[in-house]
Amino acid sequence: MIIKLGLKEIPPITFAGLRYFIAFVSLLPFVFRKDKIAEIKSLDGKTWRKLFLLGIIFYTATQGTQFIGLSLLPSVTVSLWLNFTPIIVALLGIVLLSEIPTKQQWLGTILFIVGIIVYFFPVALSSDQTLGLIVMTIGVLANSGSAILGREINRSSKHHPLIVTIISMGVGAILLLVAGIGLQGLPAINTTTFIYLLWLALINTALAFTLWNISLRTLTAMESSIINGTMLIQIAILAWIFLGESISIKEIGGMAIAVVGALLVQIKKPVRNRAR
Repeated sequence: MIIKLGLKEIPPITFAGLRYFIAFVSLLPFVFRKDKIAEIKSLDGKTWRKLFLLGIIFYTATQGTQFIGLSLLPSVTVSLWLNFTPIIVALLGIVLLSEIPTKQQWLGTILFIVGIIVYFFPVALSSDQTLGLIVMTIGVLANSGSAILGREINRSSKHHPLIVTIISMGVGAILLLVAGIGLQGLPAINTTTFIYLLWLALINTALAFTLWNISLRTLTAMESSIINGTMLIQIAILAWIFLGESISIKEIGGMAIAVVGALLVQIKKPVRNRAR
């Protein structure tokens, strides 16, 4: 399957590589300031290794497998698979970050997953989709691992989110672009396609992933993962408003359950002072 933009066709891995590389280049000018350069120079070897690993997992592996998955599976199946990420992130967060969800957050996570399943039900899986499901399972694990590693890097607030984004995105984007061009070549890109790529790179990637790293300073990996999962709901509503796509009663019910679950995960009970 090919991702179509305008009148030209771009192979999926090459498309992903171009998108993230353009985003990386667009962020570079913001680094050429004394404070940012000083911070980069002060990074120790351990931090550099973490940022390189985040780039490989979050961009090369996660994004690469998603685009490959879309070429092998229906988008509905890919979206459903990705929305199991919060459960894995919650379990990994307990073991690796000592971030233990509350009972309310567990309930919210379960409701969120139930809502997603209701939204997509029924999903027909066939035997010829085995390879795609394997690829997407790897993608979900990579996505979960990147959420944990990103939270571990950002929660100390020692490193500016822009620095975290630029270094990790640069590593992942270059690897993804080299793999895409090596395996699929670099196609001709017309003006319309370039405008689409530019929009996706600047808004959906450069800005979005910087905000993601900012969120990981204060939100746990599971909380951020649940918010990220609500994109499905946002897309459905925007498609209804701007594209006139219909939403069935079942889908509305599924989204409502998922929204309640997401809210339960995010709403924190106030801490009461104990009387002495």
